Amino acid sequence: MIKNFKWLFVVAIAFTACNNDDEVVADPNSSDGQPLTAGTADFSKYVSLGNSLTAGFSDNALFIEGQKGSYPNLMAQKFALVGGGEFKIPYMNDNVGGLLIGGTQIQGPRLYFNGSAPVSVAGTPSTEVTNVLTGPFNNMGIPGAKSFHLVANGYGNAAGVLLGQANPYFVRFASSPTTNVLADAVAQNPTFFSLWIGNNDVLAYATSGGTGVNQVGNLNPATYGSNDITDPNVFANVYSTLVNGLTANGAKGVVGNIPDVTSVPFFTTVPTDPIPGLPAASAGQLNTLFGAVNQICSAIGQPARFQTLVADDSNAATTEKNPLLIADETLVDLSGPIASALSPVLGPTTATFVGSLYGKARHASNTTGSRDYILLPARTVIGTTTASAPSPFNTVGVSYPMQDNTTLTASETAEVKTATTAFNNSIATIAASKGLALVDANTLLTQVANGGISKDGFNVTSVYVTGGGFSLDGVHPSPRGYGLIANEFLKAINATYGSNFKGYNFGDFRILYPASL
Repeated sequence: MIKNFKWLFVVAIAFTACNNDDEVVADPNSSDGQPLTAGTADFSKYVSLGNSLTAGFSDNALFIEGQKGSYPNLMAQKFALVGGGEFKIPYMNDNVGGLLIGGTQIQGPRLYFNGSAPVSVAGTPSTEVTNVLTGPFNNMGIPGAKSFHLVANGYGNAAGVLLGQANPYFVRFASSPTTNVLADAVAQNPTFFSLWIGNNDVLAYATSGGTGVNQVGNLNPATYGSNDITDPNVFANVYSTLVNGLTANGAKGVVGNIPDVTSVPFFTTVPTDPIPGLPAASAGQLNTLFGAVNQICSAIGQPARFQTLVADDSNAATTEKNPLLIADETLVDLSGPIASALSPVLGPTTATFVGSLYGKARHASNTTGSRDYILLPARTVIGTTTASAPSPFNTVGVSYPMQDNTTLTASETAEVKTATTAFNNSIATIAASKGLALVDANTLLTQVANGGISKDGFNVTSVYVTGGGFSLDGVHPSPRGYGLIANEFLKAINATYGSNFKGYNFGDFRILYPASL
């Protein structure tokens, strides 16, 4: 019996050893442990098209390290593991950021956080627009580009930069002054492409506080201003042209839709009620004045425009909050009725001034469905005094209305959201018609803004400076934010083409760039 047991033990050892020799080792580069595969896609010639998000713009500038951390470059590093070719980038000259044209600075250096506030790094930009690089380049992200710019001939003509007819970033690597972005991309005969364009078609309007025009119904983008919203039909036609051109040779690709602009910290950092409790006398005077205007509103059938302001209760344990006073050009102008009603009390001269000051003013709203968004740059002017009005009417946001370019009002927000929805519907339809992978960037950034996305022991949120998702300009991603975006693009590619790329670890990326790189 003992001999038999020994024999069985030896057989078991031999069997186990044989099994270990045949065991398949999990591939550390794949998402599922199986051998890494490109699936049905061919990444041998990858070209990316888009705007600043594609270029790797961060901290209000384009610079070398930011370009290296762009989501297309991060994806290209993964593609290289399955036969992807060289991914050439039109690098800037330095890590200062900024641009010169004819020696004159037209774009300033990048920002960094000095411990208390974002400030510009020391140094002077050394990237000269007119020093044309030798291409072609795989990363064709053009900061500032709108959808229709990618098919505009002459968008890389240096002579048109200062006239607003060309883009200084494209000038640096356009194949000729008369070409367009799509033509230069197609000329490379890509086997795979990424396209993320359309953000600026609404973003410029939003970041300017709605100072542009909603061009719905205008089918001629040549007549648009820089801060205008693109007509949805123009966008759909241009997007179809882009996709048709990129897929004409059988290339596969991935596209991203347009995020809700109000999910980024440029719009969410400054609250609508940042004014602390006022001195009792000031609160009383303003409440009397604003109450009178509310009575005028009621008399002519208009809704009240002002809230009751709260005085400082001198209790350090409590925090009083008052809403910002903002200008809203969509309101019925009450300057005349205000002047007439207040003339007996203030005199005609002062009453006329008060009427002009508050005729289209109201307190900011944070009500769901009618929320106003205070833009990030406004934080530097709230509570300051302006020379445009005498005391006590000169405190910005308190007695002097925040101007139009500091606020995206509820009605302007609605215009942006309507256009974004139309753009995204077109993107989804066109992508589906070509069998392309689609990244739902809208849902992604909404999740980042609402609690964040957790992975690898980190939670990426949209909280300004500390959240890890966005850079200091409040619009463009941080290094970790670009890693998150690259992962989402890779997921979409895996799902559509049967590849199994493993995403990046969030711990591989810093949340902000330091002063020195």
